[in-house]
Amino acid sequence: MLSLSQILMVDGDKISNFEELKQLVQQRALETGSIFFQIDIEPPGYKDRPDDWYDQLEITFSSAR
Repeated sequence: MLSLSQILMVDGDKISNFEELKQLVQQRALETGSIFFQIDIEPPGYKDRPDDWYDQLEITFSSAR
């Protein structure tokens, strides 16, 4: 299982906007082959973070498989 907190703990300092976060979620999903994604924390308040950030992260993860 891939979790958002894990991504942010490992690479959070390398992410400067929401689009980069989505790219990293997709990359990690492909690398790990995870079939489940746990959004266990709210991502930082990036300037480009949309109101539907939760749905967008789910879609990004799902589309990577």
